[in-house]
Amino acid sequence: MRALPATTQVYESYWRFAAERTAVYYRRLFDPKGPWTEDPILRAYRFTNTFRASDRVSQYLIREVQYRSDRSQTPSEVFFRTMLFKIFNRVDTWERLEMDLGPISWERTRLEDIDAVLSRSLLDGRRIYSAAYIMPSPSFGRSRKHSNHLALLTKMMDDDLARKLKKARSLRSAYELLLGYPGLGPFLAFQYTIDLNYSTLLDFEEADHVVAGPGALDGISKCFVNGRMHDPVKVINAMVDRQSVEFSRLGLSFDGLFGRPLQPIDCQNVFCEISKYARVAHPEISGVSGRTRIKQRYREDFTTKIADPMFPPKWKLRGEIPSVCSVEKNERQFALF
Repeated sequence: MRALPATTQVYESYWRFAAERTAVYYRRLFDPKGPWTEDPILRAYRFTNTFRASDRVSQYLIREVQYRSDRSQTPSEVFFRTMLFKIFNRVDTWERLEMDLGPISWERTRLEDIDAVLSRSLLDGRRIYSAAYIMPSPSFGRSRKHSNHLALLTKMMDDDLARKLKKARSLRSAYELLLGYPGLGPFLAFQYTIDLNYSTLLDFEEADHVVAGPGALDGISKCFVNGRMHDPVKVINAMVDRQSVEFSRLGLSFDGLFGRPLQPIDCQNVFCEISKYARVAHPEISGVSGRTRIKQRYREDFTTKIADPMFPPKWKLRGEIPSVCSVEKNERQFALF
């Protein structure tokens, strides 16, 4: 088991957050109103799920973009749909495109028409990009950011990147193919690689590679003494190794994601979320970002019943609600693919 550097009190909050945020996810599956937790910080502020694949946008990507039964599963089509969705990373942007243009397809949908729909959306005052990632505009000589991103996607398709990715020998080699394109820094290229790995295009273990984003680096700096001095990849992989030991040590019930344990992408994600959580729970411990407040509070439009989950069929997850819920609610099962 990999060793960890000396820890702060935020380290134990990391594991408590991971367990309770997962329990909140399960409770929401059958209770649209809540409350789902007694943790006052989780009740007051918005945090992503412990497992990245269970978040709303990832669920939409898997169900509606990648695995819909009426959509082609050829490598080029899966790659095109996934990348077009993820560049903007907004469900309403995708739905506006399909409402105006019909089912999105590399073979049938013209990039010029997509550009026109997005331009009209901007004129109507609509946001077309998610705020989840910093999205620099690649330089392709276009006047609008979205037009440059569509030009980037065109170049990827012209380069037959889907075929090259299909032949990749590891998650890291797939990541390196994406990283070679303008406008994709290490963290964004890694996130896209994980998204493509949900689909039929790639089939690698998520444990093969991880890249820490700015939020995770802040979380690591709060969880460990001199945290900013440690290799974040080694720290994240050590967290993956130690999860069973730490949940047991703290007396926490944690059955993972329908039996799937935390992967490096998930531990990276929890570091990002604990960096925010600690601003309220441990305000005396500063990180590298210098931020002191959590911006997003929980709003009523998020307190609605979430759809039954769907995950990549290749994961072969079991569908029972884990033990964080009551006995009769445990009897409910889900078709996860």
